[in-house]
Amino acid sequence: MVHLAKTVVMVGMMGAGKTAVGTALARQLGVEFKDSDEEIVRAANMTIAEIFERDGEPFFRARESEVIARLLRGVPCVLSTGGGAFLSEANRRLIHDIGVSVWLRADLDLLWQRVRHKTTRPLLRTPNPRETLRELYEARLPHYAKADLTVDSSPNLSVEEMATRVRQALLTRPDVLVEDQA
Repeated sequence: MVHLAKTVVMVGMMGAGKTAVGTALARQLGVEFKDSDEEIVRAANMTIAEIFERDGEPFFRARESEVIARLLRGVPCVLSTGGGAFLSEANRRLIHDIGVSVWLRADLDLLWQRVRHKTTRPLLRTPNPRETLRELYEARLPHYAKADLTVDSSPNLSVEEMATRVRQALLTRPDVLVEDQA
């Protein structure tokens, strides 16, 4: 039997599957799933779009960093972060030092297929949302590439199959999934 010794932090673009795959992975590992955006919404009692509008992105990013730090220091779990969280060097360093980051890498076409009909993506409320997604994708790739582990998404894989892929990647890290001593 193995147990989770460090929090697994799912990073990547909107539509990469961080929440869906993270939830399935947590179930497979028998640990709690947490979402940093949900934690911020609950604490602020307003949506992320409302926080951005009222207080601005720098305020939101500061709260996001506080929430990630608190969750990393808690009981090991699977943590999904917002697409912009891993752009912060301080967040990347904290995640690397305390937890392990897993980049769900998906190509632009797959991401677009997944997000194009969603109305919950404030960053894509632009005249040309596909071009906006492409610009975000290209700007963020160098940051995501700094993740501890990378797992490639594929349109023909189910959420459970992706979670299994992530679990297999975690097994390459003896400091993350630890064998229980009998």
